[in-house]
Amino acid sequence: MKSAALPSTRVTPASAAARRWKPSPFICGAAAVHAGAAASLVAHPGAWPWAAGSVVASHLALTAAGLWPRSALLGPNWTRLPEDAGQRIALTIDDGPDPEVTPRVLDLLDNFDARATFFCIGDRAQRYPHLVEAIVARGHAVENHSQRHRHTFSLSGPLVMKREIEAAQRTLTEIAGTAPRFFRAPAGLRNPFLEPVLCGLGLHLASWTRRGFDTCAKDAGTVTHRLLDGLAAGDILLVHDGHAARDARGKPLVLDVLAPLLRAAAERQLQWTTLRACLDSQAGQP
Repeated sequence: MKSAALPSTRVTPASAAARRWKPSPFICGAAAVHAGAAASLVAHPGAWPWAAGSVVASHLALTAAGLWPRSALLGPNWTRLPEDAGQRIALTIDDGPDPEVTPRVLDLLDNFDARATFFCIGDRAQRYPHLVEAIVARGHAVENHSQRHRHTFSLSGPLVMKREIEAAQRTLTEIAGTAPRFFRAPAGLRNPFLEPVLCGLGLHLASWTRRGFDTCAKDAGTVTHRLLDGLAAGDILLVHDGHAARDARGKPLVLDVLAPLLRAAAERQLQWTTLRACLDSQAGQP
């Protein structure tokens, strides 16, 4: 299916209204540990082993929270759709666009009249802008998955994070014609600096309820089982059109996963939606 050119009038500002950053209780606790350690050193210099140990333990806890993609310890994180989502579920598709896989994924989605959220990499969007246009023209949402998808992203400071996310925000807004409203970190990994950066850019962090590990699995059946086992209303699912694993024939696994997944959702009377549609529903509530 050929995508239609998007009218220039669709272009909106690259960032939504900034959100107010409110440190999570976990972050506040870590700050309190640091303050307590500093105070103890001033009052009792000989307590430095305890002070140093508490600070190290605090940093280890913060690191562990960042290595857990579905954690909300560092700030708000969409791991499920809002409670008022009803029978809706969300399919999120990462790491694209891909010239071989993305068009075939779009065709499969069309066959089931399903809507999905594509977390696109800025560099790949610049390489294949027509695919981003096709995603939007066929009724799906384009969201921010960083400009370069570097696996060192979670080791970055706030300025580097902001530059990386802003670059993707500009790229995707220019091509898709509408600004992303969600961000997903590369590999889902992050650190405490991310949430303040996202708040400043008006973006929401999204992870997932369940994933199929379709970038490293050996067969489509295993991926499908992981996604369908316990599938329920409100779930956010993760698959990939970029970096997709391939079967013995060289076929991307995701192409053999989507049809049974979409069929099973229809049989269970679950409706596909996008993350931004759910966000809009929340905004429209009194």
